[in-house]
Amino acid sequence: MDFDDLVAEVLPPEKRAGKAEGGMEHRLYEGAVMVAYAMHLLRTTSATHVRIHPDGEHGKQFDFTGWLLRRGFEKVSSMGTTSYGGLYRTADGWEITVNPKSGQGDVVADLGNAVLSAECKGGVINTRHAGQVSRLYRGLCETIGLLMASETPGRQVAVVPYTEGTLRLAKRMAPRCAQAGIEIALVGRKGEVTDIVASGQLST
Repeated sequence: MDFDDLVAEVLPPEKRAGKAEGGMEHRLYEGAVMVAYAMHLLRTTSATHVRIHPDGEHGKQFDFTGWLLRRGFEKVSSMGTTSYGGLYRTADGWEITVNPKSGQGDVVADLGNAVLSAECKGGVINTRHAGQVSRLYRGLCETIGLLMASETPGRQVAVVPYTEGTLRLAKRMAPRCAQAGIEIALVGRKGEVTDIVASGQLST
């Protein structure tokens, strides 16, 4: 199942003009990374309910409600003061709770007796601009750092956009991350998820 509405095409600012393929920046916002990874968990694990914890900025950048409605989710209850917070459910019984609450992990799911907690970052995925490329690298490092500082038990996953650069960095970091109990996953432009195993190999 590929998603064709995760990436936002945005005209780059003048200082980055000419650095993006096709003249438009393709931004995989953090909210898009969250929903793509949540759907990956529903499709590939025993989880039937995934919790997403965006902040206000994520809600401004990404239309959680519209995206979930297009995937067959119905909003069955509201939560918090935002228009998008609440419980969403499909006819088949999959559930995603969008709870605008910080400090809970960006994406959380119960997998049997274990809890999976993921920290996510977004970024521009088609640019040669040094600052934006560096921002993607920092995003991966920041997610790993947040997981290392967390006392959350269970599986911990750092999730960032897939680019050739993040792939190279993830392969280098995977062995040391595995020693700390941290996994790395990369989300592509259509929501495809690539897991980077400790040997540096790929698992999709």
